Amino acid sequence: MTQTTRSVKKWSARDAKKCIIVPSDLDHKYSRGVIGIITGSAQFPGAAVLSTSAAAATGVGMIRFHSSSGLAHLVLHATPSCVVQPGKVTAWLIGSGIPAKKYSDYTTWLRHRWFTLASKQTVPTVLDAGALYLAGSLEQPTLITPHSGELSTLLTSRGVPVSVEAIEGDPKKWVHTAAQTLGVTVLLKGAITYVSNDDLLIELPPATPWLATAGSGDVLAGILGALVATNTVEILNDINRLAEVAATAAFIHAQAAKNASRGGPISAEMITDEIQGAISQLLK
Repeated sequence: MTQTTRSVKKWSARDAKKCIIVPSDLDHKYSRGVIGIITGSAQFPGAAVLSTSAAAATGVGMIRFHSSSGLAHLVLHATPSCVVQPGKVTAWLIGSGIPAKKYSDYTTWLRHRWFTLASKQTVPTVLDAGALYLAGSLEQPTLITPHSGELSTLLTSRGVPVSVEAIEGDPKKWVHTAAQTLGVTVLLKGAITYVSNDDLLIELPPATPWLATAGSGDVLAGILGALVATNTVEILNDINRLAEVAATAAFIHAQAAKNASRGGPISAEMITDEIQGAISQLLK
């Protein structure tokens, strides 16, 4: 594949602030964005709790959590403001904590069955973990959030064989290659996170190494889902906005982790607790 030289945009707090939609006196829960979330599974139930909790902490008008495997009670215990009935949404977040092999067990098959909803409502969609295989098959603006291993598997399955080591050795090349190959916006997770589409290549500041902890990616997914839902109008008017929102979510995620860490170890739950403060810092 022919590669073109691309300038890299270094993402800053000033850039991130532009993607935070502050509600006005005229806003209500529906106008502020409704995120539909299909996350978690029998194997990884915590992903459902972490993604919905993070979305709520980021700020969105409503969260619709779709459950067919007994996850609703866990989500409602942590975030009782979630709605657990299907309905119209302004964005989707699907796949976090769901195995990629849809036929591995009955409950996982049921979670994948819910994914069809994302193709029925053509709104901006975030694909994570078990939903990455849908990249390129949806008509709506789509963002995928792989780490290097997932991206290697995805690209290889699409006829672009590449190793994990190659991606980690040149992430800027491969995040852009993935965006071109799949026709989506790509957020490549790593020590330094990159975001790319056809027009933009964004580099995030280095994050604290303490972010390498279980559930951290589910928290990032929740932040992403909420920001995409609140920016739906802007994304539909300008596809570059999806990349900018993705970079902003990664920036908030890293800042929340830094605030939670204070130089020491953290958990995914601790990151979620610092999301609101990280956003407040951006808005000052």
